[in-house]
Amino acid sequence: MIKILKNSLLLVLALNVYTASAAITPNPTVPTIAAKSYILQDFASGRIIAEQNAQQRLPPASITKLMTAYVVSHELLAGNIALEDDVLISEKAWRMVGSRSFIEVNTKVPVEVLLRGMIIQSGNDAAVALAEHIAGSEETFAQMMNQYAQQLGMVDTNYRNSTGLPDSEHYTTAKDIAILSAAIIRDFPVHYKWYAEKEYTYNNITQHNRNKLLWRDTTVDGLKTGHTEEAGYCLAASAKRSGMRLISVVLGTRSENARAQETQKLFNYGFRFFETHDLYKAGHQVTTSKIWKGSEKELALGLAESLAVTVPRGRYKELVATTNLQQPIIAPVTQGSVLGEVEIRLDNKIVAKQPLIALTSVEQGSWWRRILDSILMLIWG
Repeated sequence: MIKILKNSLLLVLALNVYTASAAITPNPTVPTIAAKSYILQDFASGRIIAEQNAQQRLPPASITKLMTAYVVSHELLAGNIALEDDVLISEKAWRMVGSRSFIEVNTKVPVEVLLRGMIIQSGNDAAVALAEHIAGSEETFAQMMNQYAQQLGMVDTNYRNSTGLPDSEHYTTAKDIAILSAAIIRDFPVHYKWYAEKEYTYNNITQHNRNKLLWRDTTVDGLKTGHTEEAGYCLAASAKRSGMRLISVVLGTRSENARAQETQKLFNYGFRFFETHDLYKAGHQVTTSKIWKGSEKELALGLAESLAVTVPRGRYKELVATTNLQQPIIAPVTQGSVLGEVEIRLDNKIVAKQPLIALTSVEQGSWWRRILDSILMLIWG
């Protein structure tokens, strides 16, 4: 449990101190990963556990379809389309090269069939059909993809198509793919279950998911493979063990087996040597502070978003949290106002921080309360 120690204007939230005899798990360096670029990130805390060239712009191949699926899911959530809607298959979609769902020109196929075919089979034809259905043309749909990328903070990404087929101006990074992967898991949990499906059948043709880790590691439940000659073999994956979820992205490996093996190395490293803990939930009280000239004497403070932290395994109890508060806090105060921040430190280094907000609104107090508090503030400085 976290103990709250009050010390003037500074509140210290100290976790139980480890005893000298407690065992600490070794924390070796990251294993060598045979990829042009990679990243390993915790889903809950956002901490990057390992990375190399994670912000290098590279062709993503069919990992592009993660953004295509993200846009489709947003359209479904907004009610602009429905899973049961029939999509008329154009000749352009039907003629798409590469991975296919084998949809037929001038037929009508439900959105759900196309979406699952694109996610599981990596159908280029399904991706184009969905893009045309939503935006009228693939070119316009690519603009939507870029707009969502900007909203998510994917600063090194530019999409030119819905499939990931080669284009000199079509690129992203391992870091940006990790951001997108986390958004898919967080924002569309109902659709995310499809990323774990091992096969899909359409038009009497059964195709297997190319993510080999779905067969090798039962904790892996997504996300997407990609391959072109230019991009090499790529994989965005996620796994969850004992409540801890990690996201891995490897770009530019040499083979299907290699992208699976390198991803497995990253997962094994992350889960073995790190642990993630939820510290505070959004909207829950973290601390309180005196509020002057208000209808209440104390103000509850907490976080707008839940805060989790990822640390080397065995070192959770060494964490120290401090809150730095704006002083004095004078009414009126509106719910949600930022009045300080909480910092989480390990070895005196900040490993996480987040703004502290007012959990409730407090109006001005009576004229007598305002006068009395003004006098007290003058006396106490």
